[in-house]
Amino acid sequence: MTITPLAIPDVLLITPKRHGDARGWFSETWSQKALAGTVADTTFVQDNQAYSSTKGILRGLHFQKGATAQGKLIRSLRGAIFDVVVDLRKGSATYGQWVSAELTAEGGEQLWVPRGFAHGYCTLTAECEIFYKVDNLYAPTEEGGVIWNDPDLGIPWPLDGEPMLSEKDTKLPRVKDLGDVGF
Repeated sequence: MTITPLAIPDVLLITPKRHGDARGWFSETWSQKALAGTVADTTFVQDNQAYSSTKGILRGLHFQKGATAQGKLIRSLRGAIFDVVVDLRKGSATYGQWVSAELTAEGGEQLWVPRGFAHGYCTLTAECEIFYKVDNLYAPTEEGGVIWNDPDLGIPWPLDGEPMLSEKDTKLPRVKDLGDVGF
């Protein structure tokens, strides 16, 4: 596995090796041993999968508050996404900053998002399937989010026009209006 820290060093781009031949390929996508000292200190408790039918669907930026915060290991099973994380850890040197990575089924890249970050993505292709592992159970009463187009963040989403959003994602606050989210 290749592990590359992004501009916010706690966020990691992890690219597993693929071993292939004429039949196809094999890849070890999670190994506690290979990721010792980084993500491997995490115990995953739930796997999630999401499907998006068209290009330009935007999901996020989401997080869970305080003790229910989740670390996530995200990868694309089909298609490609532009994946973004925003540091919401009060007192962090990178508070309010964001990083992004393109995750593709073809390349097999994965993104490690530690607790204390908002996470979101937009689909770059139609027929996207995203798979992610989380290290804490979902708590609907503790979910929160940041509006995708927060002008203070200035995220250059690679969209052709307006994104397709859920009703909930159209009403999220800006980072400056969050208050204490317990990180």
